[in-house]
Amino acid sequence: MADSVLIEGLAVETVIGVLDWEREVSQRLLIDLEMAWDNRVPAASDNVADALDYAAVTERVTGFLSGIGPQLLETAAEGISDLLQQEFGVRWLKLVIRKPGAVPAAASVGVSIERGVR
Repeated sequence: MADSVLIEGLAVETVIGVLDWEREVSQRLLIDLEMAWDNRVPAASDNVADALDYAAVTERVTGFLSGIGPQLLETAAEGISDLLQQEFGVRWLKLVIRKPGAVPAAASVGVSIERGVR
């Protein structure tokens, strides 16, 4: 199966970083998610209950990041991956987290991970 559900450019404000000043302010992260999901079932039923609820995923990821305030993007990525696999039953995902403005000479810095079996 090669079906996916996408969430691209999810903007989340959270405390993130290792420097003292970063622990005192919210910064914007941009998140792209590709999650394996068999879209044949919701396509056949035309019932939202059979689909991966991207609104619920978005809300949960936003709440998770706001709650943990990680120091590292790597910690945020692993936490989101675990959450999506455990709470939503996502078997495989690709996750990109970007931190705009973290390095003055770059538009953003970030990490990309893939977890699970497609």
